[in-house]
Formats: sequence, C-alpha cells, structure tokens
Amino acid sequence: MHISPDSIVFWQWGDITLNATLVFTWAIILFLGICSWAITRKLSSDVEISHWQNFLEVLVSTVREQIRQTSGKDPDRYLPFIGTLFIFIATSNLLAIVPFYHPPTGSLSTTAALAICVFFAVPVFGIRQQGLGNYLRQYLKPSPIMLPFHIISELSRTLALAVRLFGNVMSEGMIAALLLAIAPFFFPAIMQLLGLITGIIQAYIFAILALVYIGSASHGD
Repeated sequence: MHISPDSIVFWQWGDITLNATLVFTWAIILFLGICSWAITRKLSSDVEISHWQNFLEVLVSTVREQIRQTSGKDPDRYLPFIGTLFIFIATSNLLAIVPFYHPPTGSLSTTAALAICVFFAVPVFGIRQQGLGNYLRQYLKPSPIMLPFHIISELSRTLALAVRLFGNVMSEGMIAALLLAIAPFFFPAIMQLLGLITGIIQAYIFAILALVYIGSASHGD
C-alpha cells in the first residue's frame, strides 16, 4: 500500500525522478486540455446544443453563482482562478475510480503547490482591487503590533489548506485499501462511491476557502 504517489517511481536517472505524482498531474492537465478543446471547438448559440456544451455551461454557471454568493462581487474576476482550482482537484479525485490511478492530490507536494498558488493569489487580487498602499495597511490594523500576527495567519492558513486536502485524500485511500483487504467485493464498492462524493466535497471546500481568503483581501475593511 502506497501512502503517497510520490513513493511510486516510474523512472529515475540520478537525482531526476519521474514519480506517479508528476505523471498523473500532467495526465490530468492533458486530459482537461483535450476535453476543453473538444467541447469548445464547436460552441453553438442555437436552441439545440450538445450534451457536453450543456454540461460545461451548467458547470460554469454553478461556479459563477457560488463565487457571487460567497464574495458578493463580480464573479468574472475570480472565475478563471477559482474555477481552475475546483476543476483540477475534482477531476483528480474523481478519476480515483480508474484502475492503477493514484490521485496527485494524495501527495503533499501537490496540495502544497496548490496552497502556494492561493497564497500568492491573495495579495495579487487584493492589490488589484484596493491598490498597494491600502492592501498593505490591512496588516497594520488595528495596530502596527499586529503585523507579525497577520503574517503568521497568512502562512498558517496556507499550511492548513495544503495539509487538509492531502490528509483527506490520503486517509480515504488508506481506508479503502484496508477494507479491500478485509472484504474484497463489498466494502470497496461503497468506498468508491463515498470517494466520489468526498472528492467533490474536498474540491469545493478548497475552492471556497481560497475564494474566502481572496475575497477578504479584496474587501479590505
């Protein structure tokens, strides 16, 4: 049983290692890129549209509405970043039903990279919305003595984002492996179903938390 896809090495040459995390991350990127191209290459504004275009429109509309309700602002500002986070994490988790596949979100390096993206996105969106001076003044409120605490808060929530997603995906895989050893036919089917549901939930939670952090930086007071 592999705790992390980092431990599954497909190829190694000196210090250069090609593990399951890298392989499946790029596989997901390629898969999503091909799907996006295939769905959007023949978009139609007619009454009759393809099932895939309809699915894509429902997905985008749902994400936009969630962003609007959570941030209270124009969702188009955050849609590319938040939507990409959600779709990547959800796809990564949902593909766990594919044999021999290992979700890259089960690797701390992947979840840390996603959390770091959020860490840098927060000041980028905040500065774009408020300006550099107003954004930096947030760290001095209500008193300059709070500056180190604000910085610690930024770092700790980034760590929490990474560890939360990694821990949930890893524990889910370990539980499924243990149940597979106990009852090879019954429990794994249930765990696969629960895994699909929790995979979507984890993607939703990560995206919403990222949006909350970005939204709070953009709102200022």
